[in-house]
Amino acid sequence: MLAAGNRAPDFTAPNQHGNTVSLADLLQAGPLLLYFYPADFTPGCTREACSLRDMHQQLLAAQVTVAGVSPQSPASHLAFAARYSLPFTLLCDPDKVIARAYDVVGPLGFGVRRASFLVSTAVMIEDAILADLRIARHEEFFRKVAAAARG
Repeated sequence: MLAAGNRAPDFTAPNQHGNTVSLADLLQAGPLLLYFYPADFTPGCTREACSLRDMHQQLLAAQVTVAGVSPQSPASHLAFAARYSLPFTLLCDPDKVIARAYDVVGPLGFGVRRASFLVSTAVMIEDAILADLRIARHEEFFRKVAAAARG
């Protein structure tokens, strides 16, 4: 997994609406909370996404953009976002190109590990966490990002 101090790898991917989104697009409004998750609709991923949904206004107030990345299709992401009222971008990475760039592909190339990165507008990783099954550690990370960005 890439650590703080590394340059954030650039990417372009379709979002849940089928629109192409780049890292530069996501950084236009300020820092980016980029999180990787294994799959739409799984219990842990749903809990994590809903946690971000519930904190979204705090993150926006701190000028932090949120984007999730997983291997599912735009249709799956759109259904996931609609079912849980997710107000942020979900990026499709079916070939795990972005996951490989951020070094969060699972063991032996299977799956995607649960990881979160805070990317600065200078395109640097400011902070990161890897906690595959510990959703609460990611929730703490999200709260920390919102609080730090508010200053």
